[in-house]
Amino acid sequence: MQEQDNLQQVNLQQDNLQQDNLQQDNAHQDNLKQDNLQQDNTQQENLQQINLQQDNAQKNSLVPQVKGELLAKHEIVSRSVVKNLIREAKEGMKYAYTPYSNFHVGAALLTTKEKIYTGCNIENVAYGPTNCAERTALFKAISEGERDFSAIAIVGGKNGVITDFVPPCGVCRQVIREFVDPKSFLVILARSEDDYMVYSLEALLPLSFGPKSL
Repeated sequence: MQEQDNLQQVNLQQDNLQQDNLQQDNAHQDNLKQDNLQQDNTQQENLQQINLQQDNAQKNSLVPQVKGELLAKHEIVSRSVVKNLIREAKEGMKYAYTPYSNFHVGAALLTTKEKIYTGCNIENVAYGPTNCAERTALFKAISEGERDFSAIAIVGGKNGVITDFVPPCGVCRQVIREFVDPKSFLVILARSEDDYMVYSLEALLPLSFGPKSL
């Protein structure tokens, strides 16, 4: 009888141990599922945040950027061309003459023949004769017989350090308007080759006064 009692007690202890182990396993699995669920939720939230940022960037860009290579109906203005224009604009910025403001600007103008003209801002002690990078590039191209243009990339920053987008001034917008179709001509504002915004000139200069206005 004593042996049977001991055996029953041992069996009961084993059953209790198994039940404890099972409960621990279930608790561990529940915790693991909870952790995985939290990680999935965090990843989804991060992805949603990234998509939201991309959507906001898309909305801020006044030229629709659909998936694919082309940025506009201009066959030559592709994303790779945009990156090249930004590189050329950064190169042009190195030659800026800015002893008074120390604000360097570079521009790269693309013709419909796929030729690039670069320009920098050139200051003058009288201030009024100062020339912007965009007009330097445009005047250079015009002086060499060019008349048809597709896009311009612009970069700039204090002491030659690019920290933000640098939009063209009103004078430059009007000068560019003289030679382009404002609906199709693209203005690329860049902080780097991968961080840029694209606008049509029409978006930057609505209801513009052009050659056909006379």
